[in-house]
Amino acid sequence: MCPRALSVRVLRLGAVPYAEALRVQERCVAALRAARRGPGQPVPVPVAAESVVLSEPLQPVYTWGLRGAPGAAAAAALRARGAALVAARRGGHITFHGPGQLLAFPVLDLRRRRLPLRAYVAGLEALVLRLCRRLGLGAARALPPPYTGVWMGDSKLCAIGVHCGNHITSHGLALNCCTDLSWFEHIVPCGLEGKGVTSLSRELGQHVAVSQVLQPFLDSFQEVFECTLVSSEDPGD
Repeated sequence: MCPRALSVRVLRLGAVPYAEALRVQERCVAALRAARRGPGQPVPVPVAAESVVLSEPLQPVYTWGLRGAPGAAAAAALRARGAALVAARRGGHITFHGPGQLLAFPVLDLRRRRLPLRAYVAGLEALVLRLCRRLGLGAARALPPPYTGVWMGDSKLCAIGVHCGNHITSHGLALNCCTDLSWFEHIVPCGLEGKGVTSLSRELGQHVAVSQVLQPFLDSFQEVFECTLVSSEDPGD
């Protein structure tokens, strides 16, 4: 996928507020932009300038992208249930993030990787499919456009919503591990009428914590995006 194997920093935030994950992501984006010489110039991205930010939302939050913002009454009803509401700079309609969910925000340079945006989204789907196979979910699948994400039958297991500015990616995917799926009942997830939502725990018939899928997720990430992963604590280091 890329001209040579690259290093990608892994920032494991653990259970943090969604807003904190966004802040760390933006610092990673700024660091990657700073690593460039300038528009139209060769890109001397240093070792481990790219990143992937991993977190588990600490509290329930509904987010939406370029479309699908809830109306005033719907927003008030969601807040009354104890959830925060956040507009995010990504593609896609409203969805839910909360405890028991793995959020992965890759910050990659698609220009250096010579990777079109659609191929990048397909790469995210491919890495989750590899993860599912590692866990014994061979029936997981990706659907053809305009659908995105990873599905078990008609239920979405992993949602994908990305942003790409100046060839640098942000946001990414949300994988339901042991998520309380009842939170999705109050919205039309991703704007898809008639589709359901599922989790690894539901499909495997046992509790699957976010911590249990981190390593197989990273193994799959490394394989799909042909990189070496480097642990990091500071997005600006």
